[in-house]
Amino acid sequence: MRGPQTARTNRARSLRKVDNDAESALWTELRDRRLNGHKFVRQLPIGHYFADFACRQSWLVVEIDGSQHAGSHSDRLRDIFMLSEGWSVLRLWNVDVLRARSSALETILAAIEGRLDCDISAPDLRFVAARDYREARS
Repeated sequence: MRGPQTARTNRARSLRKVDNDAESALWTELRDRRLNGHKFVRQLPIGHYFADFACRQSWLVVEIDGSQHAGSHSDRLRDIFMLSEGWSVLRLWNVDVLRARSSALETILAAIEGRLDCDISAPDLRFVAARDYREARS
């Protein structure tokens, strides 16, 4: 057993308490294996980062971002780190989660099932695939 990591656990708990409306709405749809039986967790510590949502079985991180993240250099560095750890990263806008939740859920499901292109960079969506995802699609 690895032992407790009290500081990281406390930080993850505090992040879960202050989620925004979009994160809260999405969590309602993802919790308890509600998305086709896939298990998600919130605020998963990965290195010194915390993923908004993660599906461990699929090695998928889902980040819900506001407009302040558009073109963010620090988010790109974070994505590079997640990729180096084997995680694919899907970034959705919080407004899309709130206004078109079913589309957001379908996009998440497509990422889990390997139906997304390996690298997508659009105004409303960003997806970067880890090596295992790329190999599974080959």
